[in-house]
Amino acid sequence: MDAPLILALARTWLRERSEIPVESAWASGRALGLRWAGRKAAEGWVLLLQPKPELWLLDMAHPAWVRLQGEAPRDSGKVWGPWVQGARLKAVEGDPRERWLGLQFQRRAITGRLETVRVAFQAIPGRAGIRVDGVDVQMPRLGLGTPFPAAAPEPTEEPPPYRRWRERWGEDFDRAVQGLIPEVMEGEGDLLARHRAWSQERAEALILAPARAAVDRKRQAEAARLERLAQALARDRAKHEALLPLKAQGQRVSAELYRLKGATREAVLLDGTRIPLPEGKNAEAAAQAWFAAAKKAERGLGRVAELEGELARERAAWERRQAEEALAPPLPPERQPKGKRTPDPKGKAKEAKRMNPDTRRKDGKGMAFRSVMVDGFEVLIGKGDAENDQLTFKVADNTDFWMHVASVPGSHVVIRNPDKLSELPRTVLERAAELAAYHSKARDGGKVEVHLARIADISKPRGFAPGKVILKKWTGIRVYPKP
Repeated sequence: MDAPLILALARTWLRERSEIPVESAWASGRALGLRWAGRKAAEGWVLLLQPKPELWLLDMAHPAWVRLQGEAPRDSGKVWGPWVQGARLKAVEGDPRERWLGLQFQRRAITGRLETVRVAFQAIPGRAGIRVDGVDVQMPRLGLGTPFPAAAPEPTEEPPPYRRWRERWGEDFDRAVQGLIPEVMEGEGDLLARHRAWSQERAEALILAPARAAVDRKRQAEAARLERLAQALARDRAKHEALLPLKAQGQRVSAELYRLKGATREAVLLDGTRIPLPEGKNAEAAAQAWFAAAKKAERGLGRVAELEGELARERAAWERRQAEEALAPPLPPERQPKGKRTPDPKGKAKEAKRMNPDTRRKDGKGMAFRSVMVDGFEVLIGKGDAENDQLTFKVADNTDFWMHVASVPGSHVVIRNPDKLSELPRTVLERAAELAAYHSKARDGGKVEVHLARIADISKPRGFAPGKVILKKWTGIRVYPKP
């Protein structure tokens, strides 16, 4: 937002609405909201800091106002109320060459004395900030965003926005900066009406659209997770069903064991059917292996059926939630907790929480681990030997997958598996293996082998050095190190 435009909008409000007092105020980490009183359609100013510093004029019922106010702590209104509640805008400070706006408010205290407060807004991207200073009385300073001096800056040059306004308005430059020319903003009506319409467009682009995009990404991620789970169950079902014919095959061989006993390589039945036998097994052992495989497949199909039922119920609940969210208006984010958390001087609560395994975080956040997402799967990367042990034996679950470069010091890598899939997509395994190779001593080498195992197949005998483990069974993946 250009400095001349910010100044023109503030001066227009001062000229046309200076009699309207501030009814209430709130402050979040990225915005200050001032609600103006005395109008049929309640509206207010938003001094936005992030993602871009801008001055908005919005209705109270606008979703962007509701969302930004929802981000404010519960007690922000009580903090700001004694300073600006009931105050009227009396003067506007600023220079069209500097994106700095000073708003002087005046209110009558309970004692009858007039108090003047200045709200300064520095609208410089990357260095945006808001501060409150008393002008006639000594008041504490409250800063939002980047701290900056209380005194107004002294411009030393003419920035490009200032020169553009000079070239466009020429002799009418002073009138344009005073807000007397509505055409400084696109739209129809007076400057306040144009400011209101422009603010709604900017709020849609900077606040509401990203929030909807985040919701859509979350929905897509959930849909992708359900689809991955369905595909994994379909693969498991196909794998188990492919083993069911072994039962009939074993029954046919068992029925003729009186004559096939000791046969190897091939069993020739009385009807002329030739059944190949597994290498290194005779007819008796082959029949037993076929029966065991078929029985295991039947148990697997039963478990797959249970998981398919759970997936169907989860998908139905998810579809109901989507339908309800589509009909209901979006809710603002939850407000931040009131006040500051009281510190524990002796640290007893913190120590008790650390020692209690039920309250320990399982996702690795807040610990010394890197966390990245690969196709919807969370990958945790240890940062050192002690952190590797903590990641493998305290954070990871038995069904998670584990990776480490073979015979080379490096980070333990854990692929979270909350859905308890029997196997992960090949692309996810290869990408995680590349990360494991990159975060090891083999980073600058060529193609390396990475061991893949289940957490349940990893152990650490007493006395082993930090980061050193024993693998019960594993498979190898050869990849190049990639960040």
